[in-house]
Amino acid sequence: MSIIQFHRGLIAAAILFCFGYGAWELLGYRGEGPASVAVGGLFVLLGVGLAVYLARLDQVLGYQERRPRT
Repeated sequence: MSIIQFHRGLIAAAILFCFGYGAWELLGYRGEGPASVAVGGLFVLLGVGLAVYLARLDQVLGYQERRPRT
């Protein structure tokens, strides 16, 4: 396993956490008030940002997969 694959796994775990926690806060809006909406919305935005980062990870790192010569 390369370090980039490990990094992808950590980012995927962070995306799941952000979306899960954001949804939990948004669903708890009824009892907690507007602070739950703000925190939930922030974590959903963080999850979207991490998803975009994961999709463009190769460009961000300047990584090119080596292809065998034919």
